[in-house]
Amino acid sequence: MSKKASFSFLGNQKEFMKIFRELCYSRQPWEAWSDVITAMACSIANAVDRTPNRHEKREKEYAGCIKRLESVDKPAQLLAVIVNAMEENPDQDFLGQMYMGLNLGNHWKGQFFTPYSVCRMMSEMNFGAGAKAEAENKGYLSVCDPCVGAGAMLIAAANTMRRAGINYQTSAVFVGQDVDRVVALMAYIQLSLLGCPGYIIVGNSLSHPPEGHVLFPQETEVQELWIMPMFQADVWNIRRMAVMMDNICGTAATKKPVERERYFMFFNFKEQEAGNGREESAGSI
Repeated sequence: MSKKASFSFLGNQKEFMKIFRELCYSRQPWEAWSDVITAMACSIANAVDRTPNRHEKREKEYAGCIKRLESVDKPAQLLAVIVNAMEENPDQDFLGQMYMGLNLGNHWKGQFFTPYSVCRMMSEMNFGAGAKAEAENKGYLSVCDPCVGAGAMLIAAANTMRRAGINYQTSAVFVGQDVDRVVALMAYIQLSLLGCPGYIIVGNSLSHPPEGHVLFPQETEVQELWIMPMFQADVWNIRRMAVMMDNICGTAATKKPVERERYFMFFNFKEQEAGNGREESAGSI
């Protein structure tokens, strides 16, 4: 029989827990958590993403969440705590730890998130000297986690880049995907608050992985695309325009089709060719 993990909450975590439990007097914690996370994600996304279909759908979803939560006050207070926690210490998986501390990972799928300390160790071990040179040569790195959870791996990657002297806000694209919508939105919230450019995809990474160029995310019928605010900054718009111009004006020898862009799973920056001639990387998804 599995044993329930024991968590000790301090500071911002304790404040978050106190506010959140006030939403659970008449509802199951997982129901309240789903509405809180969805409302936060919709409010962040709709502030910058005006794509008609997505914007209208998220406005309605946000209104439904707030109605079930009975007020915008508590979600706003919780978001303020998250912002304060990540400003004080950006090198953490705040929502992931709260999620596991509330034992919400066991409600549907028996989830257990990788501890942030392990994620940091993995990023430090995999982040070689070639990463900074690659960023300077190409202009940016593309980092992908196909089972993103609450985003701990990508958060650790961003902080490792920061310590290595790489400005991840202008020199990295963060791509995450998860089949669980709630945890994917947790990643979206945290990475957005850290100013990470990129996007989160809700969908099955095995059957429906990301497609196309990393700068031009495509949303299929079985996916949901959540674009982070920083990915719409001028530096990334200029890069997208440059890729478009290169594909329009480039010669046959230098032109690189959009479909042939690669996603690198974590820090494998070496290009490898498959035996059948199709371009892949050891860690591509």
